[in-house]
Amino acid sequence: MDIDEYPMATVRLLRVNYNLEAFFRMKRNNLSLVNKIVRSSPAVKQPKVGFFSSLNHNHMHTVLLDWGSLPHYVVLRIFQYLPLIDRARASSVCRKWNEVFHIPDLWRKFEFELNQSATSYFKSTHPDLIQQIIKKHATHLQYVSFKSHFVSALTVVFVNSKSLSSIKIEDTPVDDPSLKILVANNSDTLRLLKMSSCPHVSSDGILCVADRCQGLRELALNYYILSDDLLLALSSETHVNLEHLRIDVVSENPGQIEFHSIKKQSWDALIKHSPGVNVVMYFFLYEEEFEAFFKEETPVTHLYFGRSVSKAILGRIGLNCPRLIELVVCANGLQTLDTELIFIAEHCKNLTALGLSECEVSCSAFIEFVRLCGKRLTQLSVMEDVLIPDDEYSLDKVHTEVSKHLGRMWFPDVLPVW
Repeated sequence: MDIDEYPMATVRLLRVNYNLEAFFRMKRNNLSLVNKIVRSSPAVKQPKVGFFSSLNHNHMHTVLLDWGSLPHYVVLRIFQYLPLIDRARASSVCRKWNEVFHIPDLWRKFEFELNQSATSYFKSTHPDLIQQIIKKHATHLQYVSFKSHFVSALTVVFVNSKSLSSIKIEDTPVDDPSLKILVANNSDTLRLLKMSSCPHVSSDGILCVADRCQGLRELALNYYILSDDLLLALSSETHVNLEHLRIDVVSENPGQIEFHSIKKQSWDALIKHSPGVNVVMYFFLYEEEFEAFFKEETPVTHLYFGRSVSKAILGRIGLNCPRLIELVVCANGLQTLDTELIFIAEHCKNLTALGLSECEVSCSAFIEFVRLCGKRLTQLSVMEDVLIPDDEYSLDKVHTEVSKHLGRMWFPDVLPVW
């Protein structure tokens, strides 16, 4: 899973930790550099252990605390790891840092998370600051992520940007006319469009992007936008050859949504037009909501189940997903998945990655699955509590047998004890 699948609070917490780590790493490096200078300089007498001369002590603090003397490229590198609000605060430290704050390179690859304070774990960025940054640097932006109700900020970016390559829009009232503005200004550069929870966008809006943006290689949509007509239109000669089609299948109102089916002919047309396309599907459904999926052959290559998935659905996957490359099952009931996994290994000849958590597989069936897949299984992440000992194999013997079939050392994953 890529990083934008993490909850936003987790991502920001990781960034904060990374920033602190980078800060202290830089201080350690500066201290090391100062110590080297002190030790190597013949003009400086080495102090006794446990003591520093007043001169050396003051000199060291001068080196460590004079951040304003850092070269522009060093400050620029630091700024690239900071969230927007921290960049703005840092820009007020001194004139040099403010100059770095306005360097175009800083704004080419930046993620604007325009969260509202009501839904954010952290204090939200003031809209005026967002507007100021976007108006000044819209022409430099290449990657933008929106998650807000700041429609004006979205419009400013679409109108003024000329080099956007990646757009992520989530919970934002973007509509078909907005997409027309986007492609009118960025048709030569746009390569990725990711949209989630955008009820005002139709298939026509997506086709507008595909018509005008000949560099488009990755399209990520909510399943409710996907239709047979859209797939057939994307498969015409005039449209681009997609490399990635990512589909979020999310149940927002459990039991109240009936998901539509996509016909095999529509999928076949897409694969004929873009034979190398990766079809990635993320499922966050309840078991009773899977009825519409995998009844016919589906060209999915990567499958992620974030909630419980039934044995019956996994059986359909083995039968109707011959292009499957990666399978991740995050939860299942109390019944073992022995038969289903072995069936998948026998019929999905391209499978190279498996992840299992909060489900059960007997040790014998798991070893048989690995034997059938062999060394093509390059990624195997299975929690230890997934494996159930049986008459043939205990947990102690599993890693030996699996390692033998993989041709490399392997152990099941274990949750850390905090």
